[in-house]
Amino acid sequence: MEALLVDVVHFYPRENAQTHNTVKYEVVNEEDPTVAIVRRGQPFNGVVRFTRPYNEESDLVQLVFTLGDKPAMETMGSVFLKRDAVADKHAWSARLTDVQNDTLSFEVSTPVDVPVGCWALRVVTRIKNSPAREIYDYDQDLYILFNPWNPDDQTYMEDCALLQEYVLNDVGKVWVGPIKTTRGKPWVYGQFDIDVLPAVMFMLDRANLPFNQRGDPVRLCRIISKMVNSNDDDGGVLIGSWTGHYEDGTAPSDWTGSVEILQQYLQTQQEVPYGQCWVFAGVVTTVCRALGIPSRVVSNLVSAHDANSSLTVDKYYTETMDDLGYDPNNPSGADSIWNYHVWNDVWMARPDLPAGYGGWQAIDATPQELSGGQYQCGPAPLEAIKQGVLGLNYDVDFMLSSVNADLMRWRKDPEAEMGYSMVDTNNYHIGRMILTKKPFLFDPLGDEDREDITEQYKHREGSASERLALMNGVRRSERAKRYYAIATNLTSDVVSFKLRDIDTVAIGNDFRIIVDIDNNSDEPRNIKAVLTATSVFYNGVRADLVKKVEGKIFVGPKKHEEISIDVTADEYLPKLVEYCNMKISAMVIVDETKQSWADDDDFQVLKPTISIKFNDDLVINTASEASLSFVNPLDRTLTGCEFRVTSPGLAGRTVRVPAPDTPAKGRVVASLPVLPNKLGKINIVATFKSAELRDITGAASVDVFEG
Repeated sequence: MEALLVDVVHFYPRENAQTHNTVKYEVVNEEDPTVAIVRRGQPFNGVVRFTRPYNEESDLVQLVFTLGDKPAMETMGSVFLKRDAVADKHAWSARLTDVQNDTLSFEVSTPVDVPVGCWALRVVTRIKNSPAREIYDYDQDLYILFNPWNPDDQTYMEDCALLQEYVLNDVGKVWVGPIKTTRGKPWVYGQFDIDVLPAVMFMLDRANLPFNQRGDPVRLCRIISKMVNSNDDDGGVLIGSWTGHYEDGTAPSDWTGSVEILQQYLQTQQEVPYGQCWVFAGVVTTVCRALGIPSRVVSNLVSAHDANSSLTVDKYYTETMDDLGYDPNNPSGADSIWNYHVWNDVWMARPDLPAGYGGWQAIDATPQELSGGQYQCGPAPLEAIKQGVLGLNYDVDFMLSSVNADLMRWRKDPEAEMGYSMVDTNNYHIGRMILTKKPFLFDPLGDEDREDITEQYKHREGSASERLALMNGVRRSERAKRYYAIATNLTSDVVSFKLRDIDTVAIGNDFRIIVDIDNNSDEPRNIKAVLTATSVFYNGVRADLVKKVEGKIFVGPKKHEEISIDVTADEYLPKLVEYCNMKISAMVIVDETKQSWADDDDFQVLKPTISIKFNDDLVINTASEASLSFVNPLDRTLTGCEFRVTSPGLAGRTVRVPAPDTPAKGRVVASLPVLPNKLGKINIVATFKSAELRDITGAASVDVFEG
């Protein structure tokens, strides 16, 4: 008798998807699906048909699963089909469940820590006591993913209901903008798109991450934080740019979601231009959720970039209180404060750390500082960040500074030991609010879906616990100890200053900068002041000086005065850069006492939002139309107008819709053809760009009905 010859192998893609929480992947919903997507540590079913009847007494059937081109112990599972096979969470097994003549049904169990990826299968058959073998190579994809529903998986989340949000939700929000005007920018993650898993596999291969390490979410997430940007390697997904010039690619503000980015990356096998922090974070969420790692996007409003590990953000001024613009103690780069910075939290146990540091971990795909010699960051346990426990893997010190550093201002002073004396210190400025999307909610028109998670990153600002946690970190850094020792000896003078906040300015409106001065002493004071308005990129880099005024003011004993300057739209409009962020700064010095003071504030010139309206009720697979519109806020014509619209529920996924040139103060209008291909609620995200105005966004949720 000859060994069995395989006719066909089938893994029931749709049926397995139902029990493995993979039913949303587009590839398993095709008319005749062949790609199977399952989760590790959970049995899945298959069937094999041979060209002759199976003889249980004499035929041997072996399944050999392999990952990568050089399989080793961790990346290979070799099992014989047996009726009495017993599932073991740490081993491969294949149980024969039914025999029908030439067709065998079986159930495969995988180890709960097996590496994730696209596995190959070889079926080997032979007759007992015969060396002759027949080999059949299965030619379809079999993806094995993380299983956060399984208590034995390192990514397990106890509250499994939350996995509907952190693994299965394919639309979300990213909070962007300065603290007073921050808003949720809708983002389509699209992790179930047909191109996403192949793009993720391509990215991991380009990272040269050994296959046997791809089952460890700690190592995998660290690699993801490295590979979503292409800063120090050729294989990364996105090229980061904050220049405002994106003519040879896509401006970061024009993206509506991750799928188009990953498709371009996969098709061109080149880095995609261009991304910024919130684009990186959107793509990271897509990659993690596609692999089965719970993930959320996190926005830190007023975020510190501590370039010298002092746990402080240091600003330096000349003797006359002009902004120095660099750090004389750190030639490699100055500290900076971003209006906001966006990164990700990923959920996992941390068996590599002492008990108590599992749960949410911060990873940051925006290249800022080297970690382990490369631009990568995290995973850093939120609990370690909150308690100031440095020295735990990975990058807890950098993340602690990002959310809780003290802002320190220094004035050149030849008599001081460091060459600079401290002007003031602010314990409250950094990490003003940390936001993510609230589970199970999506508010396309407002911010009802905003969740404040500041207390997960740090104790209440100013509380004893918050100070203790920061000082816990300071004790582990000699440089930080030196800076904070000076701060504790700081004395305040009797003249107080306050820069008034500017809350909102609609684009095209004027605004005023005001500083209140209170002389609490019994002596008059002569005060020199400098007020400036500057356009800035959101990462704190200054763009153009809009206006600067210097002057002196006399303040009598126990008197209140104010100094102010007006800035007109004509002065700032030509100098606005992307996202329309402005920084107002005030620097003063008291003649009689040499007391100095400085402060600054960021705000955003506000733009309109896109209105998305549907002409009729949407019916599945029936063509309809939507109207996209907003009012041009500028006193000039908009040219080269284009909307970009994305929705997981529409045919075409991402479409570009041109709009006619629109005169000053006129309404920009375009018609969008829609063909819904999914029942229930679908979400639509839109952006707009023109030569004169961009970064206009909008979103809508709409129900799709049966015909």
